[in-house]
Amino acid sequence: MVRILVTNSRINGTLRCPPSKSYSHRAIVVASLADGESTIGNLLTSRDTLATITACRALGVDIQQNNHIANIRGRNSLLVPENVIDAENSGTTIRFTAAMSALVKCGVTVLTGDESLRKRPMQPLLDALRQLGVNAYSTKMDGTAPIVVNGGGIRGGTTSLNGGMSSQFISSLLISGVYADSPVIVRVVGRQVSQPYIEATLATMRVFGATVDREGAKVYQLKETTYSPCTFKVPSDLSSAALILAAGLLLGDELRLIGLDFSLPQADSAIFDIVRKMDGRIGVNKQKGEVRVYGTEWLSGGEFDLSDTPDLLPVVSALAMKARSPVKITGIGHARLKETDRIAKIASQLPKLGVTIKEQKEGLVIIPAKKLKNASLDAFNDHRLFMAFTIASMLTRKSIVAGLESVDVSYPMFLQDLIKVGGRIKVMPRRE
Repeated sequence: MVRILVTNSRINGTLRCPPSKSYSHRAIVVASLADGESTIGNLLTSRDTLATITACRALGVDIQQNNHIANIRGRNSLLVPENVIDAENSGTTIRFTAAMSALVKCGVTVLTGDESLRKRPMQPLLDALRQLGVNAYSTKMDGTAPIVVNGGGIRGGTTSLNGGMSSQFISSLLISGVYADSPVIVRVVGRQVSQPYIEATLATMRVFGATVDREGAKVYQLKETTYSPCTFKVPSDLSSAALILAAGLLLGDELRLIGLDFSLPQADSAIFDIVRKMDGRIGVNKQKGEVRVYGTEWLSGGEFDLSDTPDLLPVVSALAMKARSPVKITGIGHARLKETDRIAKIASQLPKLGVTIKEQKEGLVIIPAKKLKNASLDAFNDHRLFMAFTIASMLTRKSIVAGLESVDVSYPMFLQDLIKVGGRIKVMPRRE
């Protein structure tokens, strides 16, 4: 595991925000199902998005990619893969392409991933697919990968699933359900977490010409719709922006993020309101596509429900390092099912910096320290934890964070960007 040495830093300057990982996944998959040639611009090139490209190619889709542009010749009748599809560390990839695999004309598709991905839940999606006439199951019979999906199409009909675990299951059903043999109705049972990510899926589908009838966030119906090839520009990633903005608030004088695109819904736009609630100074100019934040000596504490924005858990946890009063984070039980149990890992690592953390079933209470301590932190190969721990460590005199290799999942240029605006970070020699 690659470790970095982080020393106290001042963050100032201008950065361009990287493309959205969430929209890159969605654009690749929907374009792969649109019969004809689409062009995806401003594509994020990361380990996760490359896993989605590889998976779609395995299903017979012609994808020509050159840096941040992909030309995709889609097809709604997919081919059986020559080999097992390896989604690597990407939950979005395996969940989206599991439903896609049902559209294979004839044959069986096997999907798997790395050790972390093989622990992440798939059973709600498998059960929902069965209700739509698809034979899909876990080889271990425990609801985790490897997953087997029999081709032959999606029969259609009504399916239901609990919304409390992930939004990706519903997005997967909607994206591929467009080509079911008969109309598909998806019913959500219980409270839906991460609803803005479903809105991102619906927005992408609309760009490609497909429409979904809905009753709020509880019922979605696909009927007489299809995808048309088009040109799609991936918006900037507000998940990545949130991390850099946190660095600016904690350590900066003035930090400016440019290249932002507010035309499509993104869950992590919630960071702007969170910063304001914590009394951080922030200016958002949607017309110019830029955000400015200004460093502060202290932030305010408070309670934050992140049920719709679980990726902000590490960001808000880092911001809590400078809070005057406790920060309570709620509604993120589903964050235990990410690349790691993020609640437990944050609760095990950030106290090394001197803060007190009370772990709860659905969240955390972070009690700030008067003075932070130097520490050695382990990100457990989780990209979002690594980035948040790095930012928090820049408040100390000297700390170590392990797990640099994880950032290529979502933000390959994270370290370079941080150094560009003043981050004092060095990659340490590998241990023998």
